[in-house]
Parts: sequence; C-alpha cells; structure tokens
Amino acid sequence: MIQILLVEDHSVVREALRALLSAQLGMEVIAEAGKGEEAVRLARKVRPDIAVVDLMLPGMTGFEVIREVLRVHPRCRVVVLSMYSNESYVLEALRLGASGYVLKQAPAGDFVRGLREVADGRRYLSPPLSVSKLDAYAERVGDGDKGGELSTDVLSGREREVVRLVTQGKSNAHIGEILGISHRTVEGHRAAAMRKLGLRNQADLVRYALSSGLLPQDPVLREPCFGD
Repeated sequence: MIQILLVEDHSVVREALRALLSAQLGMEVIAEAGKGEEAVRLARKVRPDIAVVDLMLPGMTGFEVIREVLRVHPRCRVVVLSMYSNESYVLEALRLGASGYVLKQAPAGDFVRGLREVADGRRYLSPPLSVSKLDAYAERVGDGDKGGELSTDVLSGREREVVRLVTQGKSNAHIGEILGISHRTVEGHRAAAMRKLGLRNQADLVRYALSSGLLPQDPVLREPCFGD
C-alpha cells in the first residue's frame, strides 16, 4: 500500500485528490496539510511513502517544504503538483530532492502514473516536461544565453525587494502588505524592474532571480507554484 501525504492549501483540490487516490488500488491518503509547517510535522509523525506537494503554499513555500520533509523523513519521496511548467521551478524542485513533477493541467491518469513510478523508485516528469528539455534549459542558463549575467546594480533597493517577493509567488496585494505600500506601487516597481532588466515574463523573472542570488540556491530557496 502506497501511503500518501497531501500538501495543498485549497480544500476543494485536496478533496478531489483524496477521492481520486482513494479509488486507486494500492493507494491510501493517510494525512493532509494545508500549510507547510503542518506538512513537515505530519511527515515526521505519520512517515508517508510519498508527499504530494503544491509549490504555492501560505507560510513556508513548497520548495521549503520539500527540503524540510526530506530532512525529517529522508525515505519519503516527494511529488510536486503544480500549475507552473517553468523549467526554473522544475529544476529547483528536483535539485531540492523531489522525485516527480506533475502539472495540474495533466490528466488524472498521468498523476496516478507518476505516483506509481516514484513509489517504484523512478523519477517522473509530467508531459510536456522532459529531462532533455531541462538539460537544455540548464545549459542555456549556465551559458548566460542573454549575453551574460544581468547585474542587480541597475535596480533600486525597493525594486529588488519586489522582484524577490514576486518570484516567491506572492501577489501584488500581499507584497504591498509586507512592504507597507499600495498594490499599484508594487505593480510600478515590478514593471520598472522588468523594463530595466529587459525581461519579458514571469519565467524570465524567476530565472533572473535564481541566477542573481535574489533567490538563494543554498541552503533553501524561499520561493514558489498550482491551482492558485
């Protein structure tokens, strides 16, 4: 029997996942958590075979949950369930020890198949993700395919703060609360930062934050990804 811990902050999504997995032969949901801290506590207590983790969680991010769950229960296998297919997210999840990455847009059968693959000791990436694509992305990042590393010196201190929080998956409203500014001001800082850095979208922003050190690679990435 594959014993599973569900880590997802949306109760409706958790209920749907529980119903799906409970209908599968040889699978059992033994615990559920809506927050990262709770997930770590349960992983230590119930010792699941697999933890299914959403990357976008209140409090601790999913990336932090991966690291902490594997710290308190090293034999656990982690499968990320996310709406984000950005290579930077996938690579970071795998770097932190995740054994699988499934997109929330994927068919239910792919999700179940992924859990079985991981339970058998294999790695699983939900289509259209693939090892070859991730390798190609990692090589591009390593080579600096935009003409070298982008300097953070062009950003103001507040722009750097906004970029860091944006790439942690926080909304403009939440960032405004954290920094004590309006969400419109947050939008302005974000737009200015992307313009200065020549970035086009969220994926570029995350890659920049990883390469520039705004999201530390060690020992923990304070950032996000699904159904959010």
